[in-house]
This record gives sequence, structure tokens and C-alpha cells, in this order.
Amino acid sequence: MKSFMKLATAAAFAVLGASAAFAEDTIKFAVAAEPYPPFTVKDASGKWTGWEVDMQEAVCKQIKAKCEIVETAWDGIIPALLAKKFDVIWSSMSITGERSKTIDFTDKYYNTPTSIIGPKDSTATADPAGMKGKVIGVQVSTVHLDYVNKYFKGVAKDIKTYQTQDEVNQDLAAGRIDADQADATTLAAFLESDAGKACCKLLGNVAEDLVILGPGVGGGLRKEDTALKGKVNDAIKAIRASGEYDTITKKYFKMDIYGG
Repeated sequence: MKSFMKLATAAAFAVLGASAAFAEDTIKFAVAAEPYPPFTVKDASGKWTGWEVDMQEAVCKQIKAKCEIVETAWDGIIPALLAKKFDVIWSSMSITGERSKTIDFTDKYYNTPTSIIGPKDSTATADPAGMKGKVIGVQVSTVHLDYVNKYFKGVAKDIKTYQTQDEVNQDLAAGRIDADQADATTLAAFLESDAGKACCKLLGNVAEDLVILGPGVGGGLRKEDTALKGKVNDAIKAIRASGEYDTITKKYFKMDIYGG
């Protein structure tokens, strides 16, 4: 699950005292511009697809609103929300206490473990002892980078950062790093790809840290948009109660991703 820490920059875009900016019949959902399979992926025609896209469409159907997807650079997604470029961040954003100082969140809509993968011949494990002397790759501005810095800095040989998760995966496949930490589901998708099958394997899940990794993923909203938050929360509950959540999930996963 992804994270964003540039809160000082984000705060500069806040509009104090503003009322809800979304139109009743149109809600703009932001996704990070880079693909994050199987949650958000562009098809050959340039249309966004994936589990989060299907969930967003189900939410909008419940709310009876027209929805639009707005592509936004990940490292500027919170400032863009506060500048009213769109209404909801819907892009695998982890709910964290630090981020909640600046924006609000809906209820969680999924929660999956954090994993580390490595080369097929690796004997490393997903803990500080196993990462000793390793070169670890991780995406910038994520909870995973925060986790790596807390638990593996000082024992790892090096921590290399990348703008996208695809770049981390590519460097692991090319043998330029020894380990790759990210959300378990997106790493599983890579391991099931031809490139992933050829090079890599799961080394394990990391130990939980709710302060860093958070309790799950939710939609990010401006703090003043309480009415929209209520509508989205009600929609998430209705989708889960009706079984539509499970129907969507089974298209992409062989496991429950909602979590406890």
C-alpha cells in the first residue's frame, strides 16, 4: 500500500473554510499516473482498468453519480487534492496518522500484507537479519520506504529508491538489487508475470507496524468534504453487504483482500 509524506508542501495548498467542492452528479477520482497492477492498469486503448477502477465504478453506481478518473503524479497527489483538481484519491493510499493531519479518509476498502521478494536463488528472509548486507529497492513516497528506513537502514548494504514500482521490479529482475519491498498483492501480480516467474520468488511478509503501514487503504478526501465522505462510506458498506465486493475481488485475486 502506497504512502505520501510531503505534508508540508501539501499543506500550502489547503483552502481554509472552503465548502465541499464536488458536484452532486459528478465525482472526480484520482489515480496515480503510473500503473499499479492489479489495482490500476491501462489497457491497450488507454482506458484505466483494474480492481480499484471496478470498485470506484461500483461506488459511483451506489451514489448514483457520474464519475471521472483523473491521472495525477503520485508525488503531487495530495497537493492536487487540496487544490481541488479532483475530489477523491483512489489509488491504494494507506491510511496513516501522519497523513491524516492534512487530509481525511474514507473507511478502508482493502488491507493486505507487505512482502519482500528476491531472486530465485536467494536465502534471505523478510526481516533485519535476512536483509543484512543486501541492496533493497523500494518506491519513493511510500509506507514501504518508511518501513525499510526504520527496520533495515544500517543493516542493508544500500537502499535504492525508484519513482515507480515497475522500476523496482525491473531492477530486481535485472539483478541490480537483492530485494524488493511493496504491497503483497502487487508483488504477487509481478511474480505471476513472465518476467517475475523467470527471476524471482517471495522471501516473506514483513512484521506488522500499524504506525507506519497503517490499518488499510482508504479514499483520501479534503477534510471539509464530510458529505462526500459519508456517501462513499455508505457505498462501500453497501457493496460489501450485497456481495458485489467479493464478486469484483474474485476477478483479480484468489484471496480475501479486505483484511480483519
